[in-house]
Amino acid sequence: MWSDVVDLRDFYRTGLGLVARRMIQSRIRELWPDVTGAAVLGLGYATPFLEPFLGEAQRAIAIMPAAQGVVRWPGADPNLVALGDECELPLPDVSIDRVLLVHVVENADAIRPMLREVWRVLAGGGRLLAVVANRRSIWARLERTPFSVGQPYSRFQLNRLLREAMFAPVRSTSALYVVPSRSRMLLGAADAFENIGRRWFPHFGGVVLVEATKQIYVADLRPVRQRRRVAIAAPRRAAAILEEGGTGAATPLGAADPPLPARGRRAAPPGRPKTKGA
Repeated sequence: MWSDVVDLRDFYRTGLGLVARRMIQSRIRELWPDVTGAAVLGLGYATPFLEPFLGEAQRAIAIMPAAQGVVRWPGADPNLVALGDECELPLPDVSIDRVLLVHVVENADAIRPMLREVWRVLAGGGRLLAVVANRRSIWARLERTPFSVGQPYSRFQLNRLLREAMFAPVRSTSALYVVPSRSRMLLGAADAFENIGRRWFPHFGGVVLVEATKQIYVADLRPVRQRRRVAIAAPRRAAAILEEGGTGAATPLGAADPPLPARGRRAAPPGRPKTKGA
């Protein structure tokens, strides 16, 4: 289930939305302090968090899923947003250095194909940063915020999801410890809530942020099972053993084969004398 793009835009214009935007931007900057010369892609509704990169990155663009809708960005400047299918991005292979996912992981109907498409467009040394609603937080339970829409994730679940999509998580953090209220007093103390929450309650932030790298290949480190060597009798010796009823020992490969009994004459059993006229 997707949030409508108009509802997302309106939320980030409210007092609560502005606080959420500032807190999440601060955590993103901690993980990505410098994107100079990089190509940055925002997928989902990531435009509120891409603005600090406009004058720094080589280029910053956004793609909004068709089921969500699209709005122009940024302001009066040339448009940098496209409407597309999150599972078929209109970008060439390994063309993006940084990918920022916001309001897309918890809402995508086909999450694994979407992550595989992100893997395709991400460069070999690129970074992925997923901002996802935390299933343990109150933000995922109150319908007044867009973080209550879709499937929230814990940090462990998000790490496992990224590993299954051939990404290697390297760092993680959380944000939004303030109560999602419209009270000006609570919103004014948002920084204090953020500091206390990050120190004492790190698993209860409103959103989880996980940075991951693109995993090119997976090495198989399982030990190879050694097979036991078995000695096999030479073909002529094996035929003699079968004709004698299975008696006799196998000879090593390469040894001289003993002569076979003459056709029509059966060798006498050991210990019994031969009789005349037989």
